[in-house]
This record gives sequence, C-alpha cells and structure tokens, in this order.
Amino acid sequence: MSALEVFKDEIKEYARLKIISEMVLIKEHIKLIEQKYGCNLKEMEQRIAAGKENFDLWDDYMEMKAYQRSLDELKNKIKELDHVKDIKIT
Repeated sequence: MSALEVFKDEIKEYARLKIISEMVLIKEHIKLIEQKYGCNLKEMEQRIAAGKENFDLWDDYMEMKAYQRSLDELKNKIKELDHVKDIKIT
C-alpha cells in the first residue's frame, strides 16, 4: 500500500473515542470513591468541613477532586473537537 486515505471526520471521531475511553476510566475511579463514602464530591467537602480530621477521607477527597478536574478537562477537549479546522499528522 503506497498511500492511506483518511477523512478529517474520521480522525476527529477517533480523537473523540479516545477521550471518551479516558473519561470512562476516570468515572470508574470517581464511582469507587463515591461508593466507599456514600456521597459525591460536594458532600465530601461538607463532611470534611463539618467533621473532625479524617486523613483517609481527606486523601480520597483530594484524589476525587483531581479525577473530577481531569474529567472536566476531557469534556472541554470533546467540545473543542467540534471547532477543529486543521489536523496535523505527526
């Protein structure tokens, strides 16, 4: 084969699917922490503010917060894909 023909929309869809697969893994991590404590991120913040020091809760809260930040960044990347005009092959 001397040439490979790929359409711009196919590349964008591949990028979208790659991001979605990353999002699924992050959502699973968040879900595990939510199940462990029976609450979401906002409720964890309230527990931390209201209760005595709980280092395990604090550690999991920081981890969950990082996962949520990563999830938000990936959601933004998906939105940006709709506006991509140029594709660079490297």
